[in-house]
Amino acid sequence: MRYAGPKCRLCRSSGVKLFLKGEKCETPKCPVVRRQSAPGQHTKTRFKISDFAYHLKEKQKLKKIYLISEAQLKKYFEKSRKHLGNTGEMLLSLLERRFDNVLVRAGLGASQAQSRQLIRHNHFKVNGKAVNIPSFILKIGDKVTFEKERSLLEVNRPSWVAVDANKRILEIIGLPKREEIEDEINEQLVVEFYSR
Repeated sequence: MRYAGPKCRLCRSSGVKLFLKGEKCETPKCPVVRRQSAPGQHTKTRFKISDFAYHLKEKQKLKKIYLISEAQLKKYFEKSRKHLGNTGEMLLSLLERRFDNVLVRAGLGASQAQSRQLIRHNHFKVNGKAVNIPSFILKIGDKVTFEKERSLLEVNRPSWVAVDANKRILEIIGLPKREEIEDEINEQLVVEFYSR
């Protein structure tokens, strides 16, 4: 079941900004800045974190960043393991090319949640066909068109995404590079977690 509670609680439990609330995460009102402790009653209690908990925490953080379920993450891991090359980087490449995430990276959506809503309401077409599935994986050469005029947000747009606001086209021109993924993720810990 998908988490429907406060998004900022997820950031606080991870201990880092996951940028789930769009512009609010950039302001001093961000709860991660205001309250550096984890949510809950006994947050001051210190205890040693085991190796398993360290790996689990990284996997949970990845799920929170992309707002995906455990089953989805497992499916992406199995897909990435079948490809040649670094499994962790392939996993991140699949997650980055999810339709909802591409909209956030391109500046067409402020957050994953907003992008999902826009996709579900058929605001975008992929290669001329209506696609209302946020988990749809975009490939090189795919063109996303949007009919309504949209103001692009000021974001650090990655090199693998090209946006023409006048023609209302977003195109995937390459694969995500690891150095362009700004989120604090140690994908190797996630691979180790699933490879146990």
